[in-house]
Amino acid sequence: MPEALNEQEETYIDEDLVTRLLEEGDPEAFREEFLAGHPYDQAKYYEKAGPELRRKMYEFLSPKELAEIFEVSEIADDEFDAYLSEMDTRYAADMFAGMYADNAVDVLNELDKSKVLTYLTLMDDEDAGEIKDLLHYEEYTAGAIMTTEYVTIPENSTVRSAMTILRNAAPDAETIYYIFVTDDENRLSGVVSLRDMIIADENAIVSDIMNERVVSVLVSDDQEEVARTMKDYDFLAMPVVDFQQHLLGIITVDDIIDVLEEEASDDYSKLAGVSDMDTIDRNPIAAAKKRLPWLILLTFLGMVTANLMGRFEQTLDQVALLAVFIPLIAGMAGNSGTQALAVAVRGIATGDIEEESRVKLLVREAGTGLITGTVCGIFVIGLIYFWKHELVLGLLVGVAIVCSIFVATLAGSFIPLLMHRMKIDPAVASGPFITTLNDIISILIYLGLATVFLSQL
Repeated sequence: MPEALNEQEETYIDEDLVTRLLEEGDPEAFREEFLAGHPYDQAKYYEKAGPELRRKMYEFLSPKELAEIFEVSEIADDEFDAYLSEMDTRYAADMFAGMYADNAVDVLNELDKSKVLTYLTLMDDEDAGEIKDLLHYEEYTAGAIMTTEYVTIPENSTVRSAMTILRNAAPDAETIYYIFVTDDENRLSGVVSLRDMIIADENAIVSDIMNERVVSVLVSDDQEEVARTMKDYDFLAMPVVDFQQHLLGIITVDDIIDVLEEEASDDYSKLAGVSDMDTIDRNPIAAAKKRLPWLILLTFLGMVTANLMGRFEQTLDQVALLAVFIPLIAGMAGNSGTQALAVAVRGIATGDIEEESRVKLLVREAGTGLITGTVCGIFVIGLIYFWKHELVLGLLVGVAIVCSIFVATLAGSFIPLLMHRMKIDPAVASGPFITTLNDIISILIYLGLATVFLSQL
């Protein structure tokens, strides 16, 4: 019997009926039922089906129909190879040819070079050429996520002829809501919306109705910068040009949504102290490999903390009560530093932090750290006095908290700004890293003050 569906999210496709039709080998009934569903629901069913059911789907669906499923699927990057290995190589190559070039490139970038070359060899020259052009661009740039399936019209054409061009090009274009206008040398000269084209006089010249103030991005721009620009201007598509303003492609809003999700997941995983976000179905060994590097680094930093405490062993021996408050001070410093880190990383990611506002951020965070540290320090002094009736000890712990929170807050905002200035991803200054670093600083401050004022305790 074919493999049963996994228990996952429901779709609006009658999964039991579709499965039965696959098992019975009824292609016409299967196609009628399955293709009536939305591509997203088709993709969810495809991902839930086992290999045996999927192999039957390859028999009943054309490569072009499967291409539409792959384009809306949420298959993890490391799973593409497994799905493609189930298909006939020629079938997979035809499927790639049926996808929009940018979406095909996204999948091919996850495969071995030898497999990519095989698929490209089996495609016709035109489809393979478009994909090859995009594969050459550096990953995470505008060139890597743009598509070459768009509509352009000459600036000296009439609206009537432009509409003819649009009707002929629309079936293969990824979007037609924005029509980009070029000169005789394919330089971007303007943009006109579909609405403007419809309401304009048929004999009007396109250059007279187009908007010449076109916001574009360079092919080498970072995808995060492109996403920020599209968010700022609320565009559905963005033209991509070279340094001479030649139009090379466009980036559509669906690609930007993927970029935003990818960047957010990447930043969150780094803040959590893992190299990338674990998927739910990742096996324990693979998940451990992703988490171990940070844990090993934090272990070394933890040994620094232990060695530091060992140097104050004599102080702790004389006043053992000091050890009780080490977790309190280290924890408050770590939490304060993580809060400042989150504010700084978010400001950098959204572009809110510019050159002139960095000093302002540091001053604000320093003030915040001083205020929160002072309030917490006074509160702790009162608690210790009423608990242990030790005013000097309370003052020592309180002052240590003020200093630790102030330094931790300043470090939490300064370190990511420094890393960003050095062209290093500020999210690498992860929560666990900042917390451990602040542990070292807070313990040094606390036990250092205790050693200085040991005679008063």
